[in-house]
Amino acid sequence: MGEENKNFNSAEKDDVDNFLNVAPVKEDWGGDGRGRLNLSGRSTAISKEYVPREYQFFNTNTVPEEQGWRISGMPDEVAAGRRRLLTWHDCGASTSRVVLPPGFEAPSGIFTADLEIFILAGEIQIGEWRLDKHSYSFIPAGVKVESWKVLGEEEVEIFWMENGPVPLKYQYAEKNHPDARISEFIPALDSKLLPWGKTETVQFEVAKKKFLRKHNNGGGTWLLTILPHYDGHYAIIQSYNEEAYALAGYCDIGNYRFAKEHLGYCPTYNTTPRHITVDGYLSFVRVDRDVSQLGTVISYAYINE
Repeated sequence: MGEENKNFNSAEKDDVDNFLNVAPVKEDWGGDGRGRLNLSGRSTAISKEYVPREYQFFNTNTVPEEQGWRISGMPDEVAAGRRRLLTWHDCGASTSRVVLPPGFEAPSGIFTADLEIFILAGEIQIGEWRLDKHSYSFIPAGVKVESWKVLGEEEVEIFWMENGPVPLKYQYAEKNHPDARISEFIPALDSKLLPWGKTETVQFEVAKKKFLRKHNNGGGTWLLTILPHYDGHYAIIQSYNEEAYALAGYCDIGNYRFAKEHLGYCPTYNTTPRHITVDGYLSFVRVDRDVSQLGTVISYAYINE
């Protein structure tokens, strides 16, 4: 990496020093932002402005793909990828489907915002750790990660989640930022090796959950599988923000078939219709509140489907 990437001007130095001190964005359900997902108040690929209490489901394959996408701040010699931007917040947080080409290599360094990645296809190596399909990593802002490299001759597709209250940027660094939350770093978690556990909500008793990460406020990032022949019988009021991406199978939510590669953004206090699946369903889910608490997930009979 060239010397120009090792020497910052004063403004860049200020960014490095201050990005961890930015106040969190408060959640619209009353939370103080400690979960740091910044899922409140998001725009989506089908709604450029936030619509409160209105769930949005869409096929991510219909979202235009941005060519020549780069991680902000990366050296010019790092190969460009492609991106479908799915949801975003004015603070800079966003969720995307990102494709990195064979031969992609990026230097070690830190990011100015929390980053979650979930591998949808292909294989990538970050430092000494390899991540393949359905592997997960959480990189807190300011934690130094070693060089990145796409392995093999196939593209790597990543569910890419930038969570910070400031836009994510790459910064060259020889060590961790002094205030980085190193204890929260998850370098490589193969979800295929995790056991299935209970969902903690009455509405999904015939479903199973794999926690990938439990957040500071009790929310979390997990995999949810709903067994075949499931019928939720009632609509649901959700007292939190949720983002879900379907990995396999389907679940009919009211009249909408939520199938593989569809994304759902459900803002606080929206009412989602009855859930039904005959064949079963698997999804990647992020929620910004502890759903095991009473009153966060409420069955509701009165809804027009």
